[in-house]
Amino acid sequence: MRFVDRHHTGTRRWVAEAIRKVEADANRSCDTHLHVFPLPSHWGVNLYLKDESVHPTGSLKHRLARSLFLYGLANGWIGPSTTIVEASSGSTAVSEAYFARLLGLPFIAVMPAATSPEKIHLIEFYGGKCHLVDDPGAIYDESHRLAAETGGHFMDQFTYAERATDWRGNNNIAESIFSQLSLEPHPEPAWIVVGAGTGGTSSTIGRYIRYRRHATRLAVVDPEGSAFYPSWTSGDVSVTAPGSRIEGIGRPRVEPSFQHTVIDRMIAVPDARSIAAMHWTREVTGLDVGGSTGTNMAACVELIQEMREAGEQGSIVTLVCDSGDRYKGTYGNPAWLADQGLDIEPHLAELRAFLPG
Repeated sequence: MRFVDRHHTGTRRWVAEAIRKVEADANRSCDTHLHVFPLPSHWGVNLYLKDESVHPTGSLKHRLARSLFLYGLANGWIGPSTTIVEASSGSTAVSEAYFARLLGLPFIAVMPAATSPEKIHLIEFYGGKCHLVDDPGAIYDESHRLAAETGGHFMDQFTYAERATDWRGNNNIAESIFSQLSLEPHPEPAWIVVGAGTGGTSSTIGRYIRYRRHATRLAVVDPEGSAFYPSWTSGDVSVTAPGSRIEGIGRPRVEPSFQHTVIDRMIAVPDARSIAAMHWTREVTGLDVGGSTGTNMAACVELIQEMREAGEQGSIVTLVCDSGDRYKGTYGNPAWLADQGLDIEPHLAELRAFLPG
């Protein structure tokens, strides 16, 4: 009788302790707040903002990073000396740098050179290194190269996001939304509105809606320069695009984690309107939100208007993806907006007119 045994007691102990640390972080951070957006009560429509910016690393991507680390640890891809490599435009890298530091592992973020300085600073704050590339389309090949060169593991959020999170429950974001709405006037939302970067969040929510037999519809918003919307409308998954100016959402290609079959509607939002909605949301709620949240909010306004015109009542839920603090040099900077040819004032005027008074 012959056998080969690759079991290593020390490594298994380290992995067990690493998983404990990651899950302990989840226990400490608990869940995120669900804010009520102030709409006139006689409209019969309620809008809720799930504030993912309160996670320890300040964004929705904290959930994804936690799932990706647990997935890598459980699969045996991450060990006590593994260098973690990720292709990221910023927020995922910030969160992964946090978890890598928690586990005492080196971390390298491969990102476009145009990534905001605020996000680069946060990655470095958590001990990560930033590897900048001029061509956003080159981040995948460069990540594979660095992982091979260091003997590390490429986390590959764009492939594994849709499978690393358990969409059936286990405190995923969809389960949290429905639990928090249970005592609200319309506990089963008419719409949940999210953006897509990896497609992990939309996949989790879309699958959960079907699994739990909810009538809720999923709307995915997409910014200018992204391949997702033209691919979804045409059915052509080979579509490519220049890339998005709204960090965190929109991709130059259709990512493997983007599950188009769980989406009920896609809404293309101009960048100027996304940024205007970001500023308007802060004016109305006091929440300092980022550009992708503005994209979400622009679509929510459209859906609220549609529901009112149809005489429908119900609730809509969207996400505060991260804080506007990360974009003071871009979306919050008039000079940057002018340089990009973005005039947000007409959109701001329309949004301000949306609410009476």
